[in-house]
Amino acid sequence: MPDTFTALVIEELGGQAHSSFKQLTLADLPDDDVLVEVQYSALNYKDGLAVAGNRNKVARSLPMVGGIDLAGTVVESRSPQWQAGDRVLVNGYGLSETHWGGYTRFQRVKAEWLVRLPDAFTPLQAMAIGTAGYTAALCVDALERWGHAVPGRGQVLVTGAAGGVGSVAVSLLAKRGYQVTASTGRPETHDYLRRLGASAFIDRASLQGPVRPLQREAWAGAVDSVGSSTLANVLAQMEYGAAAAACGLAGGMDLPATVLPHILRGVALLGVDSVMAPMAQRLSAWERLARDLDPAHLDAITSVEPMSRLPELAPAILAGQVRGRVVIDVAR
Repeated sequence: MPDTFTALVIEELGGQAHSSFKQLTLADLPDDDVLVEVQYSALNYKDGLAVAGNRNKVARSLPMVGGIDLAGTVVESRSPQWQAGDRVLVNGYGLSETHWGGYTRFQRVKAEWLVRLPDAFTPLQAMAIGTAGYTAALCVDALERWGHAVPGRGQVLVTGAAGGVGSVAVSLLAKRGYQVTASTGRPETHDYLRRLGASAFIDRASLQGPVRPLQREAWAGAVDSVGSSTLANVLAQMEYGAAAAACGLAGGMDLPATVLPHILRGVALLGVDSVMAPMAQRLSAWERLARDLDPAHLDAITSVEPMSRLPELAPAILAGQVRGRVVIDVAR
């Protein structure tokens, strides 16, 4: 192992958060049970917030190594659960928020946070999925547990469809036989989304206007990563007894809605948390991804970038300029 290695560190300087590359040693890392040699991380919306000035105070204590995902190989373990050579991944659990994250060549993490890398995926593919794709799988699991949406009957809406969560949600839902409507503000992504399985499209602007409490029933289910007026309009358009799985706030954390869809149509709002999801839900989501995510679709939505480009990529994902998934090669 090298004496030093590079990490992207978020620090407070002059009362403001700044990101820069630092040289660390193993002694600098947290004193947790499992040392992982990280091969890849990923760029998620939350990473953009943390790296581009720590907006919304995503990183709750500084200094902090960024990156809410990591995939790699166990180097050392004080836990009987894991041995050197095991291929593992971590999503969430406070990485880049309360615990140092994956934008580094080496990281120590708690043994109970690790998921064994499914045989279906390489470390690069696991990070092409990352928190965004894993969250999409949690959303599809939640919709299927609710049970209203049926493959082949009715439309399931995916908002923010060209983003990381949306792209994987479109692919997973289409593979299961659902008719998927993709909401996006970028018409140039329609061909891309059609290849993933979307069968219809709506402009995201149609969901961002004033919210009428009840609107024409249109959706048998929905996966929403946008929040705010978009989610409020989606709820007002759900079929009787349908559910929307909400997992993000790219459009804002407010929800200017009423209770009418819930008490007059029995509509359910299913909150989906990826950070502290129980291990059983995590394993179910990764099993779904291994079973239902088309490798060709994963290739189509993925680009690989060196860690050195993170300072310019972070503002781009916040501005909605990133399509699909960006894998971060932490060795470059």
